[in-house]
Amino acid sequence: MDPKRELTSVDLAALVREFGAYEGAKLDKAYLYGDDLVRLKLRDFDRGRIELLLEVGEVKRAHTVTPERVPDAPGRPPQFAMMLRNRLSGADFAGVEQYEFDRILEFVFERDDGTTRIIVELFGQGNVAVTDGEYEVIDCLETVRLKSRTVVPGSRYEFPDTRTNPLTISREAFGHEMEDSDTDVVRTLATQLNFGGLYAEELCTRAGVEKAMDIADADEETYDGLYEAIERLALDIRNGNFDSRLYLDTGDEDRAGDGDRDGDDGSAARVVDVTPFPLEEHEQDDLDGEPYDTFLKALDDYFFRLELEDEEEPDPTDQRPDFEEEIAKHERIIEQQQGAIEGFEQEAENLRENAESLYAEYGLVDDILSTIQEAREQDRPWDEIEARFEEGAEQGIDAAEAVVDVDGSEGLVTVDVDGEYIELVAHDGVEQNADRLYTEAKRVAEKKEGALAAIENTREDLEEAKRRRDEWEAADGEEADDEAVEDEGEDHDWLADPSIPIRENEPWFDRFRWFHTSDGYLVIGGRDADQNEELVKKYLEPGDKVLHTQAHGGPVTVLKATDPSEASSADIELPESSIEEAAQFAVSYASVWKDGRYAGDVYAVDSDQVTKTPESGEYLEKGGFAVRGDRTYYRDTPVGAAVGIQCEPYTRVIGGPPAAIEESAETTIELEPGRYAQADAAKRLYRRFRERFEDETFVRKIASPDRIQHFMPPGGSRISED
Repeated sequence: MDPKRELTSVDLAALVREFGAYEGAKLDKAYLYGDDLVRLKLRDFDRGRIELLLEVGEVKRAHTVTPERVPDAPGRPPQFAMMLRNRLSGADFAGVEQYEFDRILEFVFERDDGTTRIIVELFGQGNVAVTDGEYEVIDCLETVRLKSRTVVPGSRYEFPDTRTNPLTISREAFGHEMEDSDTDVVRTLATQLNFGGLYAEELCTRAGVEKAMDIADADEETYDGLYEAIERLALDIRNGNFDSRLYLDTGDEDRAGDGDRDGDDGSAARVVDVTPFPLEEHEQDDLDGEPYDTFLKALDDYFFRLELEDEEEPDPTDQRPDFEEEIAKHERIIEQQQGAIEGFEQEAENLRENAESLYAEYGLVDDILSTIQEAREQDRPWDEIEARFEEGAEQGIDAAEAVVDVDGSEGLVTVDVDGEYIELVAHDGVEQNADRLYTEAKRVAEKKEGALAAIENTREDLEEAKRRRDEWEAADGEEADDEAVEDEGEDHDWLADPSIPIRENEPWFDRFRWFHTSDGYLVIGGRDADQNEELVKKYLEPGDKVLHTQAHGGPVTVLKATDPSEASSADIELPESSIEEAAQFAVSYASVWKDGRYAGDVYAVDSDQVTKTPESGEYLEKGGFAVRGDRTYYRDTPVGAAVGIQCEPYTRVIGGPPAAIEESAETTIELEPGRYAQADAAKRLYRRFRERFEDETFVRKIASPDRIQHFMPPGGSRISED
């Protein structure tokens, strides 16, 4: 039996009940590990320190853990964690809810300046979205652009389509759900009623119903038994009647004593499940169940032990990955995305045609709307208005015959215009209704653009899977006797190293944009007006070069002749190659890249030509400066940026002009202006880097998506073609 790695809907329903005990706790700090584990540190007056983990990767969980088991804090909090700290520091935990019966938890925090909701999706690819009190997305770990829903910063959070909640369903509705099925009883409970496989089988066992019974053979007595079992389960959850169990597979029918239970082959028992109630299904499978006072404690122990067992599990590197299944999966997704795009195109076209039809039949539509508006001004009820249209239709009045339906509860009227049913807002005029349709068509068209970006991502994933398959097959066909023995003085192959030591270094210039030129000179750029101001006032010294783009919004770029800790000198002659790389840096991290252009003009001046003192009558904005004397121009300087991972002398992410960082990085990825948002592109780079290094944990430790984003140009990007 494979161990459980994702919480079920029943688990979450039980968790909501136990999480209620922590309401009123205050949030201290938030942390992000890698791209899928969020840690929230809280303080409770009665319980003291509380640690909450939210994981949405291969393992999907949400529970408290003992402080001794929390991972060490990352060295540098990424942007997502900083955003959480800014919004939630000192906030009160106001409660948690499960969305319908779905695997979604919504944690609510209150502070004087507003409400913050952390929505944790524990299904599919997994996600954590942070919204304000009105569900506008502030940030999320993964952007979602699907036909059915969108989750992107700046938009309203969209929950998945509503599913049947079996814990609140009526007996009549339960019967209808079961009768609508065309399969057996257990599959119907698992899918139609959303219980999933394990709890569907458990309910059948508790009700004494044969799991494989065909729905056609089930009678009212069968349904009554199943419904009673569901009601008892729902009642236990509502009342918090939990008797939690952690289940182990000993591989031996003769049970050992307490402690580490061993199978008859001497191997330690392995954890396989954790549940809020004892399950008859697991007893029938001869699994050992350890009792726990609370479900949260059971979850803490279960996932802690699962992680330890995973670490002990040998890595089957000699087994060929199932590339074909991965490729087929990407191809299926592309087919679905293409269908969604076609659907968006058709929907937008239909909406535009409907709007145009309203203008084409302006008189008819205006007659219908005016009739309704006049009647409502006379306080005539909607039923009477609908009856008048029906009478008019019987008399052959065109406007009345065009009315298909009148919905007084929503203030809507549906009309038939040239064979198309169009829903109108009754209190609006023809123009307003047409504008609404045009606006909706535009919104749908924007969804199409999001789908186009998503399909491009999937195509890249498909090509990457094919590339890895080809590399595997090529390597598999080579002679086995090709193990390289490093010659004396040969460079170390960090990509193949299974364990790379971390050698951290946080230089003084790390908060700026920076890189070292091919000649070893430091280049610094401002990230905003404050940093531009600081660079000119504090770090500009004799011998330095200042570069700036002609385009508005570029950073102040300083090519340092000496380090601030060294004595400055105006006698140092900076290499032309370093100036050209600094010029490329200046143009790439300016609005030129953000606007999608591939080149721009840059000028360079000496440090003594730059001043913060304006001429009489001039005004310098914050971050601005005045230049006296001649400028040296670098016309049509091409944009160019790459992000790389450095392994020696320090382990860190670096970024800048490709020619400059390729010398210092173990591996690099080159970028060009493109359609993918900076955060999305950073996640793609993160995944690529993880695939290149044998030691994936090394990448997670030093190169989170937020850290990669730190070195990327502003605006949209894409990975350059090889």
